[in-house]
Amino acid sequence: MDGALTLLSFGPEGWGDDIAWGVLVTVSLALATLPPGLLVGFLAALAKQSREPSLRLAGNIYTTIFRGLPDLLTLFLVFYGAQIGIQTVMRLFNPAAVIEINSFVAGMIALGVVFSSYASETFLSAFRAIPRGQYEGGYAIGLTNTQTMRLVILPQLIRIALPGLGNLWMILLKDTALVSVIGLSDILRQTGIAARVTKEAFLFFGVATLLYLVLAILSSIALRRIEMKVGSEVRR
Repeated sequence: MDGALTLLSFGPEGWGDDIAWGVLVTVSLALATLPPGLLVGFLAALAKQSREPSLRLAGNIYTTIFRGLPDLLTLFLVFYGAQIGIQTVMRLFNPAAVIEINSFVAGMIALGVVFSSYASETFLSAFRAIPRGQYEGGYAIGLTNTQTMRLVILPQLIRIALPGLGNLWMILLKDTALVSVIGLSDILRQTGIAARVTKEAFLFFGVATLLYLVLAILSSIALRRIEMKVGSEVRR
């Protein structure tokens, strides 16, 4: 028991500092991915219900590709593929150019496009759940398309989509573990390094399990409170 506490302690003799850094990276990556993922997902949902055929086609192609590809493959395509592509273009102008993509940025982009492709379906279902009369009511009182969307549709859309988006957040939180394969020091990578160095795999992977469970529980509590707050505001 004392040996385990020593290994998990903070300072030169323990791995507590490294694991804490991994938690910070995991949470930071998930939070950084969420806003662009939601925005792109919302725009993709708008495109998929647009009257313009080209927009509908683009939205459907986008979601089909990134929902169909394995998340790990998407991560490799962004991290390695984009790096090779950019470097190839740069070497047309400077043969000695060397381009390296930051693993945090690559992880954010890869997880963001996957998250947004699923979020678009959640938003699309929410759009379809709102009666057409809500739009017509907004137009009838003189609101523009933008005002109707902002004042009438969006509040209802958020309330309807929130449970589904909450589930996607939990999936995103778990998917951050994938970035360990491209060298980002998240929870899984830090505990994996500690397990290999100390030969205490059960201890450190058990710690990783507990940390992900704690993050999931805290997320569930936060999401429940957000849903209650949104619901109370709608009832008013």
